[in-house]
Amino acid sequence: MSRSPDGRPGGATPRRRTVLLGLTAGAATALTTGLPLARAADAPYEPVLYWSKILEGAVKATGGAPGPAARAAAIMHLAMYDAANSLVPIGRPYLAKQPVLGTASLNAAIATAAYTALRALYPSGSFDGNYGFALSQDTSSQTDKDKGAAVGRGAAQALVQARANDGEATTVTYIPDGVPGSWRTTGSGPAVTPHWGGVKPFAESSTPGQFRPGPPGGFATYQDLLRSSQYAEQLQEVRVFGGHSSTAQTTVVRTPEQSDIGRFWANDLDGTYKPTSQLYQHTRIIARKRTLTPTQNARLFAVLSIALADAAVAAWDAKYNTPIDLWRPVSAINRADEDGNPATTPDPAWRPLSSGLDGSSYTPAFPAYVSGHATFAGAWGSVLRTYFATDDIAFSATTDGGTATRRFNTLSAAVDENAISRIYLGVHYRWDAEQGLVTGENVARHVTATYL
Repeated sequence: MSRSPDGRPGGATPRRRTVLLGLTAGAATALTTGLPLARAADAPYEPVLYWSKILEGAVKATGGAPGPAARAAAIMHLAMYDAANSLVPIGRPYLAKQPVLGTASLNAAIATAAYTALRALYPSGSFDGNYGFALSQDTSSQTDKDKGAAVGRGAAQALVQARANDGEATTVTYIPDGVPGSWRTTGSGPAVTPHWGGVKPFAESSTPGQFRPGPPGGFATYQDLLRSSQYAEQLQEVRVFGGHSSTAQTTVVRTPEQSDIGRFWANDLDGTYKPTSQLYQHTRIIARKRTLTPTQNARLFAVLSIALADAAVAAWDAKYNTPIDLWRPVSAINRADEDGNPATTPDPAWRPLSSGLDGSSYTPAFPAYVSGHATFAGAWGSVLRTYFATDDIAFSATTDGGTATRRFNTLSAAVDENAISRIYLGVHYRWDAEQGLVTGENVARHVTATYL
């Protein structure tokens, strides 16, 4: 860990998550133009859902780590919420209500809040066409549009200013621990965003590391962890379920459907919409099925955005700010002769199912424990279960690019599949997934009990 400075409805206790496997069962590009209006968002037009979709395009165009994408989403969605809440009573303001005299356009307030936030967050982008399209959907008088725009502009500027010194731009030089079991590069570059666990949360937090889980398996040292039977079992599980193909030492037993699950939830590479944007996409699908109003959407997406942004902080705190910065499965399997555990055997030819655009092996460039995907999934499921007061929400969704569709009968089914997909992809262990889910649920429970 060496480095230089830098829920369920009704508030039930989070259940221990056991994720079941079952044997049968691009490079970043500059954002220089607005998105094509005809395909910029799901029809029909609804302001919160429209701008959430526009943000997805910005994330895909710029790339980067999950934490910054989650932070940007929170700033934009909270700006839209505070703008809407200034005109129509929804709940407690996140920062403050903006002043307004008389009537004002709700659509113009929401659109201007999103537009102003996105211009600050993605200064190389052009969202003018999207903004013009959003305002063209408004039948209010020009006076009411102008007053709504002033409200939205003020809400966004307040959010951007409030987050100006939140630690997102902190520079940290990460120094790997350099012992067996500790993270080392997997060919995907140096450690990414090692400072993110120190970014200021969006929800009120009592102490740094408030939601930090215990160490993997409860082991406090690398040596104790690596020599345990639990470690050997988890390593073997990801070896046989997460390999790209069979080798002389390992036979892959993953089914075609499990391979599809791994790829469906991947979204690690630049050029994809990243794990949080996928969850926002699923939320938009559910919001449309439930025919939520703009103010209901503003509230739902605001709460969700806090939870996802703070889930990123909690996950990266566990990855980098604890005694064990756990190596990824590809390192553990290739170098099993270094772990001191007689129950593991090295397989230098083993590669994960996860791959880059050119087909080469790809593992995200940060420690394994806990899984960011699982932490985001746990937070997402908890927020939606609390908001809708049920887990029984069925929906279908396509993955990024529309290449595959999966159907889920409950929110929990989607949450658990998201978490387990990381084992099928060969980039995480079981405890990464299980403790990530619990961490995300704990974050979300705190958020839903505290905000809005």
